[in-house]
This record gives sequence, structure tokens and C-alpha cells, in this order.
Amino acid sequence: MKILFVSTISNTINAFLIPHIQLLLKQGHKVDIACNVEQEISPLLINLGCKVHEIAFQRSPLNRDNFMAYQKIKRLVLSEEYELIHTHTPVASFLTRLACKDISKIKILYTAHGFHFYKGAPIINWLVYYPLEKLAARWTDGLITMNEEDFNIAKKLQLRNRTKVYKVNGVGINFENFQPVTLEEKRELRKQYGYNGNDFILIYAAELNYNKHQDLLIESIRILKDKIPHLKLLLAGSGQFIDRYKEQIKRLNLGKNVHLLGYRDDIANLLKISDLAVSSSRREGLPVNVMEAMAVGLPLVVTDCRGNRDLVKNGQNGYVVGTNDGHGFANAIEKIYFSTDLKKAFGEESRKLVKTYSWEKVKEQMANIYLNEV
Repeated sequence: MKILFVSTISNTINAFLIPHIQLLLKQGHKVDIACNVEQEISPLLINLGCKVHEIAFQRSPLNRDNFMAYQKIKRLVLSEEYELIHTHTPVASFLTRLACKDISKIKILYTAHGFHFYKGAPIINWLVYYPLEKLAARWTDGLITMNEEDFNIAKKLQLRNRTKVYKVNGVGINFENFQPVTLEEKRELRKQYGYNGNDFILIYAAELNYNKHQDLLIESIRILKDKIPHLKLLLAGSGQFIDRYKEQIKRLNLGKNVHLLGYRDDIANLLKISDLAVSSSRREGLPVNVMEAMAVGLPLVVTDCRGNRDLVKNGQNGYVVGTNDGHGFANAIEKIYFSTDLKKAFGEESRKLVKTYSWEKVKEQMANIYLNEV
């Protein structure tokens, strides 16, 4: 079967979808890719014979360039005669489904990595994204979700085939790189990274933007810095809010406590030198950074948003606190810091809970979905 993977930007393909494409290639299918190439597509996929079609999808649904992207994706689908299209990310998925709605003999599979409308979302998200998803559902044969809230919403959308709503355990984690380390291994790694054995290190790997809400974490560090000696917060990631966070860190005199690391490709090692993983997101689908932290055996403190609360069970493998509750976040961190038993128990439970999110489990789920769709 000839299959097209579609995403707004290439980064999504590289970060999450390579194993999924490999699965289809091993089954003997031909797989191509269509996206806005912000980051060069992985050479692994190119070497496997995937053809890349550059289409200038824009993240904002109101951007005029999306009209040109709509026309281009329609021409591509007609000329290449794809039999199955698997779409990802809201804008590219809507435009592709719109372009294909009247083309016969094409199946459309859509993975929602996290609807932009959700409990507590800004009203504009519901006014813009919800009507678009509801309309596009009519042109969709199968809809894949990754968390309980999205799954329940998706079941209410009227798909072409109403029974084809699926829930999978995220994109799958490769545990090979994400394993707990011994205390000695942690000490050695910390020396390499310039940290001391008595540092209490928190980590959050995420883009620096409004949704990831790192200002909440910085405020929590302000509250805790005189209570917890040698407290360090590692913020791994780049993004449009970097200057804002630099100013906040300087204003609160937290330069020794909060480290902006920029984009990193050594997240596994950064997790291994850390004591606690945190997530301050306002919105998630099913966050890979949280799953990776769980695989390393870290306790967690996260905000109460969709995706976070699917992975972190309050009082079981960490704490779930209010999305804007800086004092609650600080209190949860403090509880874990002052209880070795709690830290150990939460870490061990994280390791148990994350096993169901391995790539092997997700591969089984995706194989069954593709069996139904291809």
C-alpha cells in the first residue's frame, strides 16, 4: 500500500514518528512524507526510501500561506495516488482532510497528539479549533488519541466510521537509553556536568513558551531557595520566551539556582543526574518528557493538566498540583526533598507505571490499528 505521513512541521516526524514509519516499511508498504521542512528529515528515513514533499503548512490556522499548502497537498495526493494518509498536528491534518474529502478510495487516519481545546483551555481555542475538528471528523476514517480526556471527546465526534476511535499509549518510549543509575554512576555523571553530589537537581525538558509555563517553576524556586540548600533547576530547551525567563531569573536573583541549558540532545544523561522531574505545562497530549523521567526512575511534580495526570498518579509516583499554584508546586517539591523514603517509593512506582508506555506496547497497538485501516 502507498501511504503518506503528513505533519505541519518536520520536527514532529523526527521526534516521534520514525518508529511508526519503520513499522509500515517493514510490513512492505511504501511511505512518503509531507510537511514544512524546518528541520531536515532524518537520514534514516531518506535511506529507507521515503520521499519528502515540502509543503509550507503554517502553525496558525489563519495564516494565508495555508491556502497554498491546501492546494499543494491536494495536487500531491491526486498525482501520487496514495491509498492511506496518516495525518498529525491540527493544521496540517485539517487541510489534508479538507483536500481529500471528495477523493474516492483514500482512507484518512488522524492522530491527535493533544487537542488544542481541553478542560480549562482559553475560549478562543474552543471557538477556533473545536469547530474545525468537528467538521474534519466527517472526512476521517480513524482517529487516534493518547489520553483519556481526548479519547472521550473523540468518541463524541461524528467520524465517517463512528466506531474507529482509538486510544494508544503515546508514541512509545525506547527504554534502552532511559534507565536508572546507581548513586556512584550519578556522582560520576554529575562531575562531568559540573554539579556536586549534594546538589538537589530538578529538571524540565521542554520548549520555552507560554504553554510550557516555566515561569511557574522559576517562581517555585524563589519560594524554595532558602529552604533547600544547593537547589538547582535545569531548563533544557529553546524557545520564544527565553528573554522573558532570563529577565525573571535576573530580577529574582536566581542565577545560581536556575540554569537555562538551551536545546540539548543529552536528555537521558540530564535525567540521570537529576533528583526530581517537574512539568509546569498548561496543556499536554501525553508528554514524552514525563515518560522518559519515569523510565529513569524519578519522582515527579506536575501540573494538573491533561496528559500529565494520565501519567502521574497523585501520591503514588509524584504529586499533581494546580496549573497556576506556585506555592503548591513548591510545597510538593519540599515534601519529596525532605523524605528519602517518599522519593524512593515514587521513583520505583514511576518505573512500574511507565512499562505500559514502551515502544513495544505501542507498536502492538499501532500494528492492530494499521491492520484495521490498511
